[in-house]
Amino acid sequence: MYICTNVIIIYCIIDCRWMWDNLTCWQPAKIGQVVWMPCPELFEVMSEENDEFGKVSRNCTEAGWSEMFPHYVDVCPFNENGTSPDMYYVSVKALYTVGYSTSLVSLTTAMVILCRFRKLHCTRNFIHMNLFVSFILRAISVFIKDGILYAEEDSNHCFIHTVECKSVMVFFHYCVLSNYFWLFIEGLYLFTLLVETFFPEKRYFYWYTIIGWGTPTICVAVWAVLRAHFDNIGCWDINDNAAIWWVIKGPVLASIMINFILFIGIIIILVQKLQSPDIGGNESSIYLRLARSTLLLIPLFGIHYTVFAFTPEDVSKRERLVFELGLGSFQGFVVAVLYCFLNGEVQSEIKRKWRSWTVNRYFAGDIKRRHPSLASSGVNGGTQLSILSKSSSQIRMSSLQAETPAT
Repeated sequence: MYICTNVIIIYCIIDCRWMWDNLTCWQPAKIGQVVWMPCPELFEVMSEENDEFGKVSRNCTEAGWSEMFPHYVDVCPFNENGTSPDMYYVSVKALYTVGYSTSLVSLTTAMVILCRFRKLHCTRNFIHMNLFVSFILRAISVFIKDGILYAEEDSNHCFIHTVECKSVMVFFHYCVLSNYFWLFIEGLYLFTLLVETFFPEKRYFYWYTIIGWGTPTICVAVWAVLRAHFDNIGCWDINDNAAIWWVIKGPVLASIMINFILFIGIIIILVQKLQSPDIGGNESSIYLRLARSTLLLIPLFGIHYTVFAFTPEDVSKRERLVFELGLGSFQGFVVAVLYCFLNGEVQSEIKRKWRSWTVNRYFAGDIKRRHPSLASSGVNGGTQLSILSKSSSQIRMSSLQAETPAT
């Protein structure tokens, strides 16, 4: 940073500029200023929970930044017997890369199936489709963010503050927030379906769409404006300002909490319905149905997020990363399997289309062998099948008329 003593630049004092030491980004400082920085998050993740962390400092001199005092190894505890930091982060990144890739492929396939068959077009499946899209966008945003921030391992993170990088972070937070809100809408829709006997689904779906895509837009827009005015540092990937971060974190925690309450309410309703005398079965079958319904609802509602949702972010960081990033990346795959590939309605429609295609193909080949003129006229298998049906019905009517005695 340059501070000039006159409007006409005659003499400039060069202060200490941004510096990246491969662990911490040191912000610009004036000569004579001492800058204190906390231990990098890397050490907090790889240490024990009862370890205490200090701070490191550098002095801005006329010759530039001084040596660090105290050093990282003196005030930042580190578990030397555990997994190395590089190996740990590489393993977590490999795990969630596989998870998001698997989810992306399965969700895209599920979207094609639900869009292809018209008989599957209903409010319930439309909500599923929006949830699938939110999972797809979340996976894509993670890959884009990794490509921008971690394209090169030795990149200088102090200078990753371009508009492109900040736009990627805005898009990433929007996709994550939209995913949480569509998980909330899934729970709200199912709860409303169980509580209310009749309700206008199409009108509800209109409001669901506004909540699912509109509310995250407002939250992320407010967060971006606040970051630009009050915390415009780096690529907006580090959230040191807790007040601004709550603009994103608050709605996420609210959706998780409300979904958990809806989940408990739905389980209570299911217990009451399963214990009704109208439903047959012994006690073991009732509990089996309840357990099956509960397991099906956990990934759809995102109940697993409640494990670390309300704990401080500095508690169990290693476990949190593995659970939320690693295992959470497979949530889209599980949802696609449970609510599309294993769905009885979807399987019946696919089987019906397969049988129809097989029959049309069989009759097309059979007619081509027996009646080359029909085959050469460009009539397809479905048209040929309808022609045979009409011809056979006309033959049956003629035979009936011949057998009927004249009056």
